[in-house]
Amino acid sequence: MKQRSVLVFPAGTEIGLEIFQALRYCKEVRLFGAGQDISNHAKFVYPEYHILPAITESGWQDSLVSLCQSLCIDYILPAYDDVIVALSRVADQLPAKVISSPSYACETTRSKLATYQALKGVVRVPHIYATADDVHDYPVLIKPDRGQGSFGIARIDDQTNLVQSLQSIPDPIICEYLPGEEYTVDCFSDRENGVLFASARARRRMRNGISVNTVMVDLPEAREMACAIGHIFGLRGAWFFQLKRAVDGELTLLEVAPRIAGAMATHRVSGVNFPLLSIFEEERLPIFVKPNSGVVELDRAFGNRYRHSVTFSTLYIDLDDTLLINGKVNPLAVKLVFQCINDGKKVVLLTRHRGNLQQTLAKFRLTGLFDEIVHLGEAEKKSTYISCVDAIFVDDSFAERLDVSVNCDLLTFDCSMIEMLTEQAENLIR
Repeated sequence: MKQRSVLVFPAGTEIGLEIFQALRYCKEVRLFGAGQDISNHAKFVYPEYHILPAITESGWQDSLVSLCQSLCIDYILPAYDDVIVALSRVADQLPAKVISSPSYACETTRSKLATYQALKGVVRVPHIYATADDVHDYPVLIKPDRGQGSFGIARIDDQTNLVQSLQSIPDPIICEYLPGEEYTVDCFSDRENGVLFASARARRRMRNGISVNTVMVDLPEAREMACAIGHIFGLRGAWFFQLKRAVDGELTLLEVAPRIAGAMATHRVSGVNFPLLSIFEEERLPIFVKPNSGVVELDRAFGNRYRHSVTFSTLYIDLDDTLLINGKVNPLAVKLVFQCINDGKKVVLLTRHRGNLQQTLAKFRLTGLFDEIVHLGEAEKKSTYISCVDAIFVDDSFAERLDVSVNCDLLTFDCSMIEMLTEQAENLIR
């Protein structure tokens, strides 16, 4: 099996984080992240994060070339709209293949006005007003021609507000206001066989232009529109377009983007791994897309990742109310156990379980997880059985944790604290 070295740049965007989620467990890929030396979430999730200047800084291309050579990168997955355009312009000067659509598609779709002009008469596009004086009916929408998300987008209800907004928004366009439901159509195209996948999802809740609640919907027009758009631009690999219903209910184009979308996870978890398929498409491998049936709703919220200075070689962990809670296995605690097993760390079970311990472990499929099991009597202290000083102790009981902390001088954790030990960056704070 060939393992491809893939660089995601810039890795800290919503796009870069979705690419990570899609490829992190793929045996076909060795994944690297890169981007600016600024605070971003990619540093907490990518196994390796490398510093690169922004594409607006001098020397960025030479730095990218050097990094690709040193890491033996096979493919670059661009994860930001302007980066897609920049890489498409220098693709033939890079030592790694850029996974994207043709340069014409990247350049044209970066401009909403150019996109509408290219697709006028192919699909319905919003009416564009040349100047403020051409607007006689309100509301209208004003937005930057090369924007992303919801930045700079505003509903305008009168001419005074329109004139003021035109002066404050860079490179603005004045559009027909579309009041209806909004959709994203996630697509995958093969350069020879056209659109292999096109499926819609409703954008039901947005934050800063990012869909944070989206659900699959049946949109019969979606595939025909996808085929028409894909043909005009010669799109290949993963891409998407967004639609909104006009006053008359007709679906109208908002934008086309030749890239991964953060909420493509909605279709990814149904069987369409867009980044991996895009790599296969670049290699001209035979591709067959057959997602699972059923409807998926995705809701996104802030999640936590941690970087910390905790190191240890042995985990001491409790059973009742820690590994088992309310008659069920605690998945987070078991995740910690398996993380320790993967890292070659010793796992010791310390328990006062009152029933038949071996039967309980077998019942909950926990047999064989532990390097050592200590079954204590009611009056015995757990601290007595802790011999390793390079260790941590996990137990639901404050009294047990206090005893171990005072008598063994170990760091102790309850169930709410395990999150820090499992949702962590690979590189700890030293």
